[in-house]
Amino acid sequence: MLDRYNPATWSIDWDAVLVAGIAVAIAVAIAYVVYRAIFAVASRLANLSDTKADELVISRIRRPVKWSILALGITLMAQSNPDLRVAWEPLAKFVRPALLGWIAYTLVKAFTATMEYRLEASDDPVAMRSRRTRIAVLSRTATFAIIFITVGLMLFSIPSVQSIGTTLLASAGLAALAVGAAAQPALKSLIGGLQIAVTEPFRIGDLVKVGEDAGRVEEIRMSFVTVRTWDERLLIIPTCRFIDESFENWSRNNEQLSGPVMLHLDPIADVTPLRAEFERYLSEHELFDGRTQSCLMTEAYPESVEVRLAMSAKTIGELFQLRCDVREHMLAWLRDHQEDALIRHRLEVPGGHPKGPEPAV
Repeated sequence: MLDRYNPATWSIDWDAVLVAGIAVAIAVAIAYVVYRAIFAVASRLANLSDTKADELVISRIRRPVKWSILALGITLMAQSNPDLRVAWEPLAKFVRPALLGWIAYTLVKAFTATMEYRLEASDDPVAMRSRRTRIAVLSRTATFAIIFITVGLMLFSIPSVQSIGTTLLASAGLAALAVGAAAQPALKSLIGGLQIAVTEPFRIGDLVKVGEDAGRVEEIRMSFVTVRTWDERLLIIPTCRFIDESFENWSRNNEQLSGPVMLHLDPIADVTPLRAEFERYLSEHELFDGRTQSCLMTEAYPESVEVRLAMSAKTIGELFQLRCDVREHMLAWLRDHQEDALIRHRLEVPGGHPKGPEPAV
């Protein structure tokens, strides 16, 4: 078709265009029928399965597979039509790698969604967080590799890009050093993300403390980690910070923690009845799990003593609520039974004391 184009007269062989158009229409029609037949069988087989994972995969890959089958039909038809081949082959150099990359991308997303769906049926929250973390990090790594390779294949189909790449091979050593120096932070974050996925110092859903802030890990990306604090703030923390610096993971194995309530009392305080009341109240509290229960005087100062009430709960949220309840109850009990044990700081005002000077009129 294009070889019959006459640039001197700007004439086109419309018979060749019509034949090529009919060939494309026939190829698209046959390919569409094949696509519908394949997915009809696949959907029927998926409906026979007990899980929805098969249907999820089929629904994700339906669109890219449809366009790939149509492109394949046009390619096969172009083999028997020289005019169509001349017009289609330059375009196919871009379409084929793009469709292959699209299929690979949707397959990764489909299998990721399938594994996350299966995790919802797990009864072990620690194992679920571990698998979710690995799935999230590895799927993003695979997605990045697919996009990078797909764009590279599409660009190398351009002759000018190929010639530029051949020219740059002469200075490959210098280019490698420059690219390595420029990409060092990105490579460090990439390696850090893979290291987190393999070693699992923390996982999605873990409660961590970084610096002075604590919160739940919501998302783990290759370059940063998002942490949601109790007051709904979203912390964006570089991935490499978790590798280079120390942090606290409060739910590494499970969410069972012990926590203290500190009471600063007057030295006259009687700890024995206070301990008995604390143990009585704690044993009757619904959030107490029975693991840790202690009342100790940990410090004694000239004007005060420090009493630590230790307790435990099944989850971090329940422990926080339990500590708040114990703190409120014990202060109320002290006001009713040992009022002298509460520390008071008195200030002498000169105008209100007999020995002070007379107030100014």
